[in-house]
Amino acid sequence: MLKRFTPSIIRTYMSLVAKGVLGTTFIVSLAGCSDDNATKQVAPAPAVSVFKVISQQVGDYREFVARTEAHQEVAIRARVEGELIERHFDEGSYVEKGQLLLRIDPSEYQSSVAEIEADIKSKIAGANGAERDLKRGREVAEQGFISQSDLDKLITNYDQATAAVNSAQASLEKAKLNLSYTEIRAPFAGRIGKVNFDVGNIVGPSSNELAVLTDVDPIYVNFQVEEADYISYRQKHQDTSNNPQNVPIELALRLPNNTNFESKGQLDFADTKIDRSTGTVELRATFANEKSIVMPGLFVTLIVESKDKQEQALIPQAAVQENQQGKFVLVVGDDNKVATRIVTLGRRINAMWVVESGLQNGEMVIVEGLQKVRQGVEVKPVEKRVDHTTGTISNKTDSAS
Repeated sequence: MLKRFTPSIIRTYMSLVAKGVLGTTFIVSLAGCSDDNATKQVAPAPAVSVFKVISQQVGDYREFVARTEAHQEVAIRARVEGELIERHFDEGSYVEKGQLLLRIDPSEYQSSVAEIEADIKSKIAGANGAERDLKRGREVAEQGFISQSDLDKLITNYDQATAAVNSAQASLEKAKLNLSYTEIRAPFAGRIGKVNFDVGNIVGPSSNELAVLTDVDPIYVNFQVEEADYISYRQKHQDTSNNPQNVPIELALRLPNNTNFESKGQLDFADTKIDRSTGTVELRATFANEKSIVMPGLFVTLIVESKDKQEQALIPQAAVQENQQGKFVLVVGDDNKVATRIVTLGRRINAMWVVESGLQNGEMVIVEGLQKVRQGVEVKPVEKRVDHTTGTISNKTDSAS
């Protein structure tokens, strides 16, 4: 069969086949490119959650490690010796001023009072008799019936009898005082701790403390300031430095569980000398503590902020990232494209950071979807609301700030 086809016919046939194959391949390739371009054109921009940078009045800020102390604290002790026979409180409970706490057996002290009262009556009778004798002696002495020596003896007897009465009355006052000590009452209102002696124990002045009563409203917060900072503070506030309560600062407290205490504090006391061993000055603040949340002995963070404030930008902590160049945020511009912005951060206020430089009020920073974008990528920004205290991100509402 091949012999019927000349070489020229065969060459022509092969050329047509080659052209057909190449043409098909080119058409398929064009179709593939067309499909890829269509896919790229319809891919939507990734959606990201953004937060509009806001500004707030912020003052100079310092944090100090501090320790809490009870406003009043007293060790309850026995002032007389005897058997502990009654207890009138629950350990850890709140007691009122003057409330009966403990009672020591008063029998011995009641007997002493009764004995001295009887002795006083006897001595008063003796003093009255001496007074009558002296009166008669003076009458007859004027008539010359007794000598001056006998009159002097009557005067001495009267003075001794009167002194004996006074001494017995003093003993009675002491006996009554000791009797009153058998009832141990609260010197002020507060919470009372663990009792160290049970009913039935013999207690006395040499015994250890029976319990400890503390008053924690207000609560004291003690902290130290470096001497250089303290001198600067006194130079800046010369008109008010002698009265700490007038210094224009705001005091807040961060508790060990990293929550902020609800009450605001007031500077209460500044020591009059520098501690030579530490080079610091002891200062004290007071905080209202009606619910007794803050206990004595806690390590807390005292936040001191000046009342002289300036407008500064705030952003959520969720927006902040860090690399070798420092802390940065991703900003969405007016063209909806992402840009990296290096920022300098100041203090932290709950879930927000103060921005000292790098951002302007009103700019949009990404808070969710950070892993989906990079610099230069176009995105679809969705503005969100961020709770300044908890950092919770939620949908934007008309009432949200």
